[in-house]
Amino acid sequence: MTTLGIYEKALPKNISWKERLLLAKKLGFDFVEMSIDETDERLDRLDWTREERKEIREAIDETNVKILSICLSGHRRFPFGSEDAKVRAIALELMEKALNLASDLGVRTIQLAGYDVYYEEKTLRSREYFIENLKQAVAMAASKEIVLSIEIMDDPFMNSISKFLKIKEQIRSPYLQVYPDLGNLSAWPGNDVGYELEIGIDQISAIHLKDTLAVTDQFAGKFKEVPFGNGCVDFLGCFKTLKRLEYHGPFLIEMWSENSDTPEKEIEEAKAFLWPYLKEAGYIDN
Repeated sequence: MTTLGIYEKALPKNISWKERLLLAKKLGFDFVEMSIDETDERLDRLDWTREERKEIREAIDETNVKILSICLSGHRRFPFGSEDAKVRAIALELMEKALNLASDLGVRTIQLAGYDVYYEEKTLRSREYFIENLKQAVAMAASKEIVLSIEIMDDPFMNSISKFLKIKEQIRSPYLQVYPDLGNLSAWPGNDVGYELEIGIDQISAIHLKDTLAVTDQFAGKFKEVPFGNGCVDFLGCFKTLKRLEYHGPFLIEMWSENSDTPEKEIEEAKAFLWPYLKEAGYIDN
């Protein structure tokens, strides 16, 4: 049976973790992906006390719904590739704290955003700093037996699996993998999506499911909050390709409905769109 997950930001924001995991279970998901983004509120999770961590572990145990992955997008604010040495030091500190948290919670994978920098100018130096610090991060992750998986992004720095593989050639570790987002991968006109999945299949740890509007000469693309079915992603084609390649990892629906009045309804609509394609490709039985 395929493992299916839901992004934390798809679920209501102001509920306990036990309530969040129970809701994910009710909606038919096996796990939740935790968000540690660039807001102070979510970055504070990296400093949870032993008691707070124990409470999360107990919620996982009681609900039998795991937190298999953490989306660590806090590096957008504190990037590995920053020109400022103090910011780079904070980036590595966040990485160490995230690995400790993941270890305590039983998280298998930390997803890293594939940005060298986000708010700064991209330079050859930013690329070098990124690779230099990613090497350190992978070494730290290996010591915890936790995989770092780089997401294919809405940013030219890492908008294809091909570009990830160029980095992987320089950091040859099983603890560095790729986390394709089918929406981001499909939105960039230079990507042959089938080929990208084929060349990266042995490096893929998990896959994000979302729709996007494609980048054109006149349009920068839209990478978030595109209703399923309104974008450019050929989901059936992607699923059939992955099935042929014998991909058996998790699929994760990425949505941002945590502040919606009807998050459950929106998630059910997403499932109603995606499930027939997953079924036709042979990933789910019902």
